[in-house]
Amino acid sequence: MKAFVMAAGIGTRLRPLTYHIPKPLVPIVNIPVIGHLMRNLSDHGISKVMANLHYYPHMITSYLNGGKRWDLQIHYSYEKTLLGTAGGVKLQEKFFDDTFIVTSADGLSDINFSDLIKYHKSKKSIATIALKSINVKLEYGVVETDKKFKIKKFVEKPFWGDIYSDYVNTGIYVLEPEIFKYIPKNTEYDFGKQLLPKLVEKGLPVYGYLMKEYWCDVGNLQEYKKAQHDCLDGKVKVLINGEQIEPNVWVGKGTKIPKSLKIIPPVVIGRNVKLGKNCAVGNYSVIGSMSEFGNLVKINDSILWPKVKVKSHVNLNSCIIGYSAVVSESISMFEGAVLNIKV
Repeated sequence: MKAFVMAAGIGTRLRPLTYHIPKPLVPIVNIPVIGHLMRNLSDHGISKVMANLHYYPHMITSYLNGGKRWDLQIHYSYEKTLLGTAGGVKLQEKFFDDTFIVTSADGLSDINFSDLIKYHKSKKSIATIALKSINVKLEYGVVETDKKFKIKKFVEKPFWGDIYSDYVNTGIYVLEPEIFKYIPKNTEYDFGKQLLPKLVEKGLPVYGYLMKEYWCDVGNLQEYKKAQHDCLDGKVKVLINGEQIEPNVWVGKGTKIPKSLKIIPPVVIGRNVKLGKNCAVGNYSVIGSMSEFGNLVKINDSILWPKVKVKSHVNLNSCIIGYSAVVSESISMFEGAVLNIKV
């Protein structure tokens, strides 16, 4: 089976973290979010993937490298001008000749794609939407179904007066090639705003699949931190690289743990990290590979991306520090986000 992975978004709500990196490459427990997705697709028998690209496309193709590490064949669709979620899929219509998956590259989930596909086929659906029951937020599409989970109503990013359900659209779909005849060519066109409401209006078999697995839209800094916490708490099944040297403490290859280091789990420390004397790494901290700490550094509930340099006598609490940032000596930071600059 084939999948279309939507990886063209700019990620404005995650700025400043996404000023110089595409959203699908934002790391979750030291693995880009798109990497977690590719592993899950491969685990469920997906063999070929088409990923659409727009923002820093070379960074995504460099990381994916054709899909070899996941035993996938990954192809790329470059969109110089964004065509929307459905319009981007339409551009590669010839690639899809049978039932296929469409999913966002920047959502974290351990959804069972095999079960989703079986459900779709059992309903003889033209389009099946993976739904999640959550406390409704206005930025998500809200869906109403009948007792058999056939979609009755669909409102993308509703006003408060439009909220009539707690089922939200996760941006994960199983589709039949028949849907292409309802998508105009070379036109910006959206699944939630246009295509799905059109299919429902025409009375076509569009069903919701209420997923029980984990799903988080890594769309803003708050959700990004929540996704990290959930991984460390075991709420989502993801790969965490490194050796588990004690319960809920993972350490990558080439990282030596000084005897003076104090660790309060859960904690992830990446590969080839250099740690100074008398440092402390508090719970829910993730340290990227090839980072360097001076002496007497204390971090808690913080996410450090790879190649970060933290000088001595620094205190970081609830921070997100971007790639290659340098945090100067003898300062404290709280609830801050820094990207590739000296502080």
